[in-house]
Amino acid sequence: MAEPQPDRPHIPPRHHPAHPPPVRRHNVPVIVPVTVCTADRRELLANPMVHGALRTAWDGARKWLVGYYMIMPDHLHLFCAPGCSAPPAVKVWGRYWKRLVSQAVSALYGQWIPDCWDTQMRSQEHYVRKLEYVAANPVRKGLVERSEDWPYQGKMNELPWIL
Repeated sequence: MAEPQPDRPHIPPRHHPAHPPPVRRHNVPVIVPVTVCTADRRELLANPMVHGALRTAWDGARKWLVGYYMIMPDHLHLFCAPGCSAPPAVKVWGRYWKRLVSQAVSALYGQWIPDCWDTQMRSQEHYVRKLEYVAANPVRKGLVERSEDWPYQGKMNELPWIL
């Protein structure tokens, strides 16, 4: 059994991300940023073939709608919102589109970490900060000087904070 956390002795450490269901609040959109990594952080994602396969998979997996996304060599970030009244858990939806992408790009078969990280945006400020952080990824990694020069990013759907 895992040892409790030193600063919170009654709570054991988490070995997998928590996936709470989205909380629907009056006049507040449900927007969830998701991070997905490759196994052993293999640099397999930042290329035109994978970029196209991801966009095709997300377009076909519309129970969640993808807004802005950033594909890095070994992981990707995306922002999504429910595309139907009762969408599946983000974790389940992620497994679905990862399978679609792996069918299109066989080199990705078995190369995804099975889980993902997701959290619901709490406020417009939280959303804007997270968008800025994600957009700066290729600059922080030294891949480009300006974020807009990174070719493996885009927007599938508009996910405005204001309803």
